Amino acid sequence: MSLSVQTAEGLSEGEGGSPEGAPLLDCMDQLIIEQEKVMLARTQKSQAMRAEARTVLAGGIASSWQDAPPCAVWIERGEGSKLWDVDGTEYSDFHGGYGVGLVGHAHPAIVAAVQDRVTKGTHFAQPTQDSIVVARELAKRFGLPLGRYNNSGTEATMDAFHLMRVATGRSKVIKVEGSYHGHHDAAQVSVMPSLDEAGSIEAPRSVAGQGVPDPMAQLTVIVPFADLAAVERALITHKDDIAGMIVEPVMMNIGLIPPPPGYMSDLKDLLHRHGAWLAFDEVKTGLGLAPGGATELLGVTPDLVCTAKAMGGGLPCGAIGGVPELMNLIADRTYEQVGTFNGNPLTMAAARATLLEVLTPDAYRRLDTLRDAQVKGCEDVLRRYQLPGFVRAFGAKGAVIFTDNLSNYRDFLDYDDQWGNAHWLYQHNKNVFLPPWGKCEQWTMSVQHTMEDVNRFVANLETFARALRDEVPA
Repeated sequence: MSLSVQTAEGLSEGEGGSPEGAPLLDCMDQLIIEQEKVMLARTQKSQAMRAEARTVLAGGIASSWQDAPPCAVWIERGEGSKLWDVDGTEYSDFHGGYGVGLVGHAHPAIVAAVQDRVTKGTHFAQPTQDSIVVARELAKRFGLPLGRYNNSGTEATMDAFHLMRVATGRSKVIKVEGSYHGHHDAAQVSVMPSLDEAGSIEAPRSVAGQGVPDPMAQLTVIVPFADLAAVERALITHKDDIAGMIVEPVMMNIGLIPPPPGYMSDLKDLLHRHGAWLAFDEVKTGLGLAPGGATELLGVTPDLVCTAKAMGGGLPCGAIGGVPELMNLIADRTYEQVGTFNGNPLTMAAARATLLEVLTPDAYRRLDTLRDAQVKGCEDVLRRYQLPGFVRAFGAKGAVIFTDNLSNYRDFLDYDDQWGNAHWLYQHNKNVFLPPWGKCEQWTMSVQHTMEDVNRFVANLETFARALRDEVPA
């Protein structure tokens, strides 16, 4: 799998990423207002359902991440690459459930596996044969021989924190500023801090998330992405206290940011010299960037890998794999890795079908073709309409990034929100479903996507670009 990273030849950078500066952003604010009105007009049933849900669900939704201005969109069904909301609107689904939907919706192989399993019982809190098959395939793809299951990305990264601490007897773990690794206490540190809270880029503060006690937050040491010198400073400053580091090998919580060549290999060597371990959070990157995720793409095998999302074919899932020195601490019960639903037979049946029947070499080759066409089309729009930014894409994932510089969280804070918000609205109102918070997330294609879906996405980007240019004063 190859990385596609291109920068559109466009305008020199000024306020708002273009020479028009503030007037351009003012025009975009007006477009956002207009497009929110369009969205509200066509989502009446979603809004009615939200109002009803408020009587029984806090905020009227099942998760805070299901909400986005101007309204939460309620889904009726999905099939192939398409979604239908309760108002009857059809979308090309580039949301993919935050990366879960690599297989698409109602894939025949997943449907058959789940239908067969459900007639035989769906929960025993005991192992089934599929758990061996899935573990063997994950070990093959990620190059780590031993694994265990859990039920979400949050649980997988929590186990990684625990294992690194148990293995070393140390209490602190390094994480990257602006990265999201789930909502357990150790991970909810400096996920989205303000610049005032964050401190200097040379020594970022450990900013506690909501509900996380500050003493707990101080056990998570913060560094900028892809800054080896900062990691070394942290290891020296907290000498003999660092158990390891967790990192998204391709950072995805703030758009999509690859590491510089050689960084991950050097990082692993540096941590090992200080007696610390390296964990990859491949909850989003795993399977989506390549058959073996970023581990395969970058050619670096970590000590631990955390997976979830796409591996379950649409069912709740999670897994952690690792080197024997760490995973044997589970085997000998030095660390008791537990969970009532770990290795749930319904999830294992879906994961087996996902790995062996759906995410095949042919499927990845097809994703390469679709991705390359989407990247090329989007780059062409940015160039012709002289919009700032570039397109980044790996495997099934990609993002249109409307700024000329995005390499870490501080760059992300400088990137005007209006770009992502406006683009998201134009895509949504023209039948493409993207994740909310436009500049944060990236698209996910599925193996059931077609060139029609790609062309729809590119056409919508052009509609947005044309509308913006029409609004800019001469």
